[in-house]
Amino acid sequence: MIPEKLFKYIVCLAFALTAAGCSVDPTYYSETVPSTFYDSQENVWQRFYRPFTHWRWYVCSDNSRWEMQELGTDEICQPTRGSDWYNGGVYQQFHHHVFTPEMGQFYNGWYGFAMGVALAWDALQDLDQFVDYDAMGFPAGTKESMLSQQQALVASFYLDGLDFFGGVPLYTSTNSEVKGRATALETFNFIDSLLTESISNLPLKTELGAPENGSINQAAGAALKARLYFNAKSYIGKEMFTECATICRDIINGVYGKYALEQDWTNIFGFNNGTCPEIIWTIPSQNAKLETDGGYYLNWNHYNISGFLGGLDNLSCWNGYAIVPSLKPNGQRYDYKLGEAYAKFEDTDIRKQPYVYLGNGKYQGMFIVGKLVNPIDGGACLGSREYTGDTITMVDQISYFKKLGTADYPTVNDLPSTIATAEENSGVRLMKRSPLPNLADRLLRNNPDIPIIRLTEIYYMLAECEMRAGNTAEAANLINMVRQRYFAGGNDPNPVTASNLDKYRMLDEWLIEFIGEARRRTDLIRWDAYVTESWWDHTPSNNPDRNRFPISAQIMSSNNLLEQNPGY
Repeated sequence: MIPEKLFKYIVCLAFALTAAGCSVDPTYYSETVPSTFYDSQENVWQRFYRPFTHWRWYVCSDNSRWEMQELGTDEICQPTRGSDWYNGGVYQQFHHHVFTPEMGQFYNGWYGFAMGVALAWDALQDLDQFVDYDAMGFPAGTKESMLSQQQALVASFYLDGLDFFGGVPLYTSTNSEVKGRATALETFNFIDSLLTESISNLPLKTELGAPENGSINQAAGAALKARLYFNAKSYIGKEMFTECATICRDIINGVYGKYALEQDWTNIFGFNNGTCPEIIWTIPSQNAKLETDGGYYLNWNHYNISGFLGGLDNLSCWNGYAIVPSLKPNGQRYDYKLGEAYAKFEDTDIRKQPYVYLGNGKYQGMFIVGKLVNPIDGGACLGSREYTGDTITMVDQISYFKKLGTADYPTVNDLPSTIATAEENSGVRLMKRSPLPNLADRLLRNNPDIPIIRLTEIYYMLAECEMRAGNTAEAANLINMVRQRYFAGGNDPNPVTASNLDKYRMLDEWLIEFIGEARRRTDLIRWDAYVTESWWDHTPSNNPDRNRFPISAQIMSSNNLLEQNPGY
């Protein structure tokens, strides 16, 4: 949740932008110039936060960035459900890596990071040139902090651009001529320099569990730099795991602020997670004030999930995303090395319980699975397609079970299981970011903040770095420090060991811990698995060009200096 004072600063601009649309009587101004606008601390903060409002939209409201990282991987798919979700075949294209410049996600992916860069540089220029911080009574260091946060925000946007597209146009102000693309190495070095310059001037978190408010602190800046080095081989062909490990150790040891692993996993994603000691960078959210839905629950949940949630707001969802299935139609386990996420959670893992909202902001489990009857109030999710009127049972399979016994599918072994053959109950659903309450606690809806960087990621990056350095016992220990919180009494039935930690176990650990957190594609590419490995209904292309997305045709037409990525 957002502290009241900070909330006032953040939403001033949103209210200002919407007010004109709400009033029928326009207000006219003869002049608006910096000398008249920057007349209060509130207006300065308003200017500071404008790029962050775009960041909120790009990272957690518009789902294009999330889909680019999750769809087309072994983790999550959006299958065609009868007449629903064909959408011109775009989601089938994603799953099979048939990317084209006309796909809308790639326009929003480029626009999202590029507009963020422009807004942040614009804000930095204003805050640098037009504000007299001493005269306005700001504490010492405020200017340096504000400017450095804008610079680090630019770095985060450019990191996405590099990850998705490779080299991108590099700007340092909004007054530049239109540019073509820099090389991937130039883009990498530019991001590195922005973070190196800014980290020391970012705020330092000195109190464990102090509220996170969405600003970029030193640990967030350091974590972004660690991410850059962690994936350097993918970006520029140079391994920098040693450099990444150094940063990770410093973050864990408190050099960049005070953080600690959370022992109750629901406190990381739950309704009062603003003070979770594990969260390093977050998007604040609060019901009816500054809401965001980083869990995309409309896409995840069944059309009639409201009945399962005590009638919550008569919620009508879209029944789209599903976890890539673990089981064949006949109930046997697939034998792919990648994917099958739900089955890879140990049965005693407390996260594997079916999601149930318990009341008073408490809940258990993070999967919508099994027969959807609420054990507390008996409310049910009823079918409205193949299972009209029946209580829905969500299964870890994708197929046409309603057609079993027909001439086309006489036995269960004849049933297809593809991205194009789903029913309304096909696939386990995820209830992780932005969990939903029931009607009685409806004011908690959208209260969870959205973690963007958390300390567990730092432990896992360090673990992988140690593994790659040959220190598998230390790597296993780091992962197990996290895993133990998911089992009663810390009794993990399948801990990571020096002998079982290999490429696939490491990828499984990333899969299980960070499912749905918009990183799977990057992890697969780092392990050279995104275009070379098989998973459910996915045959590898073995085409390294597919490790980068095409630049949108619409973006290309707006700048004739841009060159398309190879293979498109």
